[in-house]
Amino acid sequence: MQETSLSARENGLRVAFVPTMGYLHDGHASLMREGRRRGELLVASIFVNPAQFGAGEDFESYPRDLERDSALAAGAGVDIIFAPSAREMYPAGYQTWVDVERLSLPLCGANRPGHFRGVTTVVAKLFNAVLPHVALFGRKDYQQLAVIRRMVADLNFPVEIVGMPIVREADGLAMSSRNAYLSPEERGSALCLSRAIIRARELYRQGIVRVDELREESRKIMADEPAVVIEYLEFRDGETLEEVTTAGSRTLLALAVRIGTTRLIDNCILGEEN
Repeated sequence: MQETSLSARENGLRVAFVPTMGYLHDGHASLMREGRRRGELLVASIFVNPAQFGAGEDFESYPRDLERDSALAAGAGVDIIFAPSAREMYPAGYQTWVDVERLSLPLCGANRPGHFRGVTTVVAKLFNAVLPHVALFGRKDYQQLAVIRRMVADLNFPVEIVGMPIVREADGLAMSSRNAYLSPEERGSALCLSRAIIRARELYRQGIVRVDELREESRKIMADEPAVVIEYLEFRDGETLEEVTTAGSRTLLALAVRIGTTRLIDNCILGEEN
């Protein structure tokens, strides 16, 4: 992979990169299409990273289908799929980790200890393998995007990071590989995520900026679905991820829930259009 990218760069080609864990959907395809627009060589990685899964999480059951993914990636214009094995990425004796400290602590970091250390480590390794000029990430994983931006700035990676909009199903559910776990009833319950976001945005546009009030109204939407267990529903600064008490145009509403055995996340920036 390194030799291929070095050769492309030496020939003046711009390398675009989309890292994924596979089981691709239209959200991934949107990143790939934008990557195709931004680079002459488009690489997508497919690697289910064991380092970002905690004990009892779904590493073993995470959906995998390389043949299906290859067809979708080809249709979106991908030139190369980089699909290393865990043994190649973490050989015997591996002991080096990348840890972005403060941004990794709240939200998903508080509920999944060590998760972001696994994310930043594997992304750093993928950057060193693919050597991209530009890498594209979905904003559904908002905290992940913020952590990766911080890592790239702090460690002087010469990579442009592009955050792409959340892609939703027609009914509003954010696209996710884990949606495949949901039963029809659970999928209906999951729509409370997007409904809570819509409600918070409506209230913000009506001039309600007290976070306590926005949180309470959003929780009411979630409470209508007894199958939904809220992991967090928080309003944070869109850059620092610090807690806020008064909402502004750059305030992040971040949500994580469990429905049965499935964990889902969603988010929005209050002042942005959907």
